[in-house]
Amino acid sequence: MAAVQWDPFEAIERDVRAMVADPRWADVPAPTQAQAMAARLLRTPDGACWLFGTHARWHRHDAQDGLWHLSAPPAAPRVRAAATPAHPAPPVPQELLPSAADLAFDRGSTQAFVGPDVPRDMTERLRALLDVAGAAREEEAPFSTGPLREVFHPDVTAPVAAMWGTIMWCAYAPAFDGNEVLLSMFGEFLSRPLPGDDWVRWLPPMPLSALTALYIERLARGAGAAVRVAGQLAGTARVLLADPRFAPRAAALLAMVEPLRARPWLDHPAGDAEAARRAWLARCPPHLGGALEAESSPGRHLRHMLYDLVEALSFVEVHGADPRAVAASLLAADVQAVAPGVAPQLYPWLDPELRRAFHAALTDPGHPLRGCWPRDGEPPAPLRPPDRASAAALLGAGYAAGLAWCRVTGTAPPPRGFPTSSATVTCLIHERDDPAPSVPATSAEWIRHS
Repeated sequence: MAAVQWDPFEAIERDVRAMVADPRWADVPAPTQAQAMAARLLRTPDGACWLFGTHARWHRHDAQDGLWHLSAPPAAPRVRAAATPAHPAPPVPQELLPSAADLAFDRGSTQAFVGPDVPRDMTERLRALLDVAGAAREEEAPFSTGPLREVFHPDVTAPVAAMWGTIMWCAYAPAFDGNEVLLSMFGEFLSRPLPGDDWVRWLPPMPLSALTALYIERLARGAGAAVRVAGQLAGTARVLLADPRFAPRAAALLAMVEPLRARPWLDHPAGDAEAARRAWLARCPPHLGGALEAESSPGRHLRHMLYDLVEALSFVEVHGADPRAVAASLLAADVQAVAPGVAPQLYPWLDPELRRAFHAALTDPGHPLRGCWPRDGEPPAPLRPPDRASAAALLGAGYAAGLAWCRVTGTAPPPRGFPTSSATVTCLIHERDDPAPSVPATSAEWIRHS
């Protein structure tokens, strides 16, 4: 039997988690915390120094600029195993010191909703909520403001819109199988076909302001109407908690809206959707703050999505490829195809290593990193994930990263997906969990046509 290779990265992460979980850690002065973290730095053979710190994620020290950058750790076992304690160690900034709240946050899953569908028991619970919402009293309709208004027929009730908005806001990456029952059940309410094709519905991100706009409009009609919308948001989020692709944001949304059910007057001073959005964000507890990065800082959110993408590409290591370089190349492929002019806006949010690879792939047609780009809608063989779970994770992380850079630059997401995500779909077409014939799919035929 082969010996199990020791992994210093895993060992340090376990050690830091145990140390920070100790209730006494919060009372330790910051300089002492920094000293303890400095003793747990790793150095890899390439000279890079690594810190498992804030956000419960790894950070890489760049010797050239002297700064720490959020960075997924090496994927190659031989590189990880060769890591040694960093002596001498660069200073650990106070802002990178981990807290108990960092370690308490569960990031859920990066998988898209292609391949593994939303579980049937969840869709049935959501369908029951939707039946009640669709049959709501006439005074629940119409609603007239906010991004959700563009999605529905004029007579659709606010509780129906609240459900859809919750599902889309909570989704890590709203790329759905074209046969997904969760979408089909809304078919009769939607005013226009969803973007995408027969295989995948590439849905745009739903901002939190869409939910607060709906709530504020209901509040103007009375506390009772607002409480009903808050209840629908909370009820939908509670069901979504069961799927890790929704769970982090669902938990955050619950924390933000549940107080409204007991204290309907809580947001009366807000006055408008933006003020309500700020009030909701302020109510989110620190341990769920990671779910709100897209709302609080689109640039930091992009960095976290690229971290996810690098992790989803870890399988390319077996081919001798660097997942970080591949991630930068795929980012370049999407930017080049969708909005090449926005590239300068992305450079400040990329660490030096990613920025160099991104620039090289973007500007040099003969660069080897161009070999990672899709050809005829297919990924190159080394970028085909080894199994369905890996493909779904790459699809989700890739689409989430695409939506993140679009948010940073103000670019409209392409209605038929980003080139690299669309190419990943070809790895999943024959492994989808299409609905069984016994599962009803309301308006499924309508929703398939674009």
